[in-house]
Amino acid sequence: VALIVGLLVGYLIARSRLRGRRSEQPQAVHQILLPFTGTSISRRAVDAALRLAQAEEATLMPAYLAAGPKQLPLECPIPAEAAKAMPMLEAIEQRATAQDVAVDARIERGRSLRHALERLLERESFDRVVVPATAEAGAGFSGDDLVWVLEKAPAEVLILRPGPEDSR
Repeated sequence: VALIVGLLVGYLIARSRLRGRRSEQPQAVHQILLPFTGTSISRRAVDAALRLAQAEEATLMPAYLAAGPKQLPLECPIPAEAAKAMPMLEAIEQRATAQDVAVDARIERGRSLRHALERLLERESFDRVVVPATAEAGAGFSGDDLVWVLEKAPAEVLILRPGPEDSR
């Protein structure tokens, strides 16, 4: 009887240690956010986000961020911004589909680009955020916006600045 009890206790201890090890392993990545603005995006940033999503079997969420007119409610339609966003979102989705990556595209609006991103981060949960930085002044995310993302995003953040020969 003592031998059986000893074996049972040993088995239970070993099993609890294995459970503890499993919980220490990193959680699987489920959603990768790729926020962008304007009518172009760094090809390297898209490719990096697609490689991450494919390797981790995650869903890529490209999100076009639009700054809406301040005098209108946020829920007001913004057809001009949607017309700019759709070709980019479709191109990203086609590239993702060719690589067997799931896509969940969004258009998010706010009073500013940062406000739009903040609204998206509050409503959705992401495991990673891939932010395409830009070398052009006044286009895309500013240096302050990038610092804000690093401080506020509740996920891993990867900021990619395009090289001089990067085709957008």
